[in-house]
Amino acid sequence: MIYSAWRLRGAMGAIVGGLCFIAPGFVVIIALAALFFTHHPAHFLLGAALGAGAAVPAIAARTAWQLARPSWRQNATTSTTVRWIVYCTLGAAAALFAPALVVVALVGCGIAEIVARRSTTHPALGVVVGGVHAAVLGGLSALAWVAFKVGALSYGGGFVIIPLMQHDVVSTYHWMTGAQFLNVVALGQITPGPVVLTVSAVGYAAHGLGGAAFATLIAFTPSFALVILGARYFERLRLNSSVSAFLAGAGPSVIGAIGASAFALSLLISHLWQVPVLAGALVWMFVLKRSSPPMLFIAALVGAALSGLVPV
Repeated sequence: MIYSAWRLRGAMGAIVGGLCFIAPGFVVIIALAALFFTHHPAHFLLGAALGAGAAVPAIAARTAWQLARPSWRQNATTSTTVRWIVYCTLGAAAALFAPALVVVALVGCGIAEIVARRSTTHPALGVVVGGVHAAVLGGLSALAWVAFKVGALSYGGGFVIIPLMQHDVVSTYHWMTGAQFLNVVALGQITPGPVVLTVSAVGYAAHGLGGAAFATLIAFTPSFALVILGARYFERLRLNSSVSAFLAGAGPSVIGAIGASAFALSLLISHLWQVPVLAGALVWMFVLKRSSPPMLFIAALVGAALSGLVPV
């Protein structure tokens, strides 16, 4: 959306178009977060959140499947197919067993593919890789670091960053519980705008309304900067062999990480009645092949109805 607006009206168009794209979802997700993170939210609201949250793993699984099919077809030869499987496996393994290293896995797979392709035509390859590490364990600096990673690395629909964000939000900084994080991901799915707006609810949980605005600003800064400063070079980059090779390596790793995020999110389910909700969501997404918003709405209604029958 930001890039399309840039093509129409340049830098100012990118800013206006991007803000119009982000603002409605930001308002809605903060309003919902305010309801869910009150000290004593209504019983039916908790049930609705649990119901919608239970359906989220199905969306992640469908996203990975939709990305995997065209990516697999692009790897027609035996050698590239084997590398595709390796990259996908590494991405999934990082997401499941070392979420903090998801970024390293994605970058590493991209660089490995550059090396693999260059080795057939060039004897040497030089690569420079930069890294940034958070030196603090809390406060706005920690929130800024989490939001920056979400905004800078949300490829393939945003789910790729879910394992890393879960690790930071739940395990490292303890801004919310695993169940609350699953609910927040559901909020990011049912609100208008990009899934990256999930970080707005994270910011709200960490530091209130100011934290939500701060996290949103940090998360979307890379997108605006990339378009405004680099959009004129996109076509040249698209035709660059090294860029194409990097994406060919990082792409399967992203798919593996997204697929693994579906499993990781399913582990956050905390009530037995959520299991059939997830099963129904899988049928909705894979058998009926329907879109996710109606399914999330139905799952929320089921959760709200069941909240009066079972403890939530």
